[in-house]
Amino acid sequence: MPFPNKPRVIYDKNPLDQVICQLRFPPVLRIDSEIPASFQDRIRAEFSNFSEKAEIRLEMPGEMKEVVPPEILRRLLQSTPRKNYEFSSEDGLWKLNLTRSFIALTASRYERWESFKEKLQLPLQALIDIYAPTYFSRIGLRYIDVIRPSQLNLQNYSWIDLLQPYILGMLASPDVGEHIRSFESRHDVDLADGESKVRIVTRFVTVEDNNELCYMIDSDFFNTNKTEITDTLDKLDFFSLRGTRLFQWCITEQLHDAMEPQRI
Repeated sequence: MPFPNKPRVIYDKNPLDQVICQLRFPPVLRIDSEIPASFQDRIRAEFSNFSEKAEIRLEMPGEMKEVVPPEILRRLLQSTPRKNYEFSSEDGLWKLNLTRSFIALTASRYERWESFKEKLQLPLQALIDIYAPTYFSRIGLRYIDVIRPSQLNLQNYSWIDLLQPYILGMLASPDVGEHIRSFESRHDVDLADGESKVRIVTRFVTVEDNNELCYMIDSDFFNTNKTEITDTLDKLDFFSLRGTRLFQWCITEQLHDAMEPQRI
């Protein structure tokens, strides 16, 4: 158990910028070859808007072709455009993407796991009923938190007051930390089930509205083993609980209290 058990809470001042669930499966070519009308009919009540995108064929400069291995070059240049169907809610807070090899749900306003899970179940069942994927080759649940001190009345506090030193790295140094203007760290951590991992990326980001320097914690929980369709939601429940533990492991009591936690 790499992250200590913590009580589940909902933050009134929620730092989550996005939550993304992606489920990858062996390619279903019918998704590319026909318009997903039946799929849209199933989800239209929740995802009323629709757009269609396609990957652009790669154009590579001649000098690059000389340094890229031939087999990789062949695959890149012979790749064909693939459809990416995007469905979104009327308020724009939910986005669903469907391609021949994955389905992904993105929330830009996240409240609690049970609400996200309920929103996922409709398109997931539609995918299963219409396209019948044989299994999922990768299951991922990603939390992107952005700590904005100005929204929490913490402008006069240093990062060491808000975040644990082991997540700050050199930023925790009393000599060097205050002089650092950009950084990025990445760690892959094994989870307790023996087969899943979480990739933790931390870095500074600047928000557009006031150019405030903020701290991002990007936690991508994933399992790349073959997963039976019926086990999908159980895997995601496991990731969600670890997401709560990981975030609270990263922060101090000062930050925790400033976000106004409410016990679930």
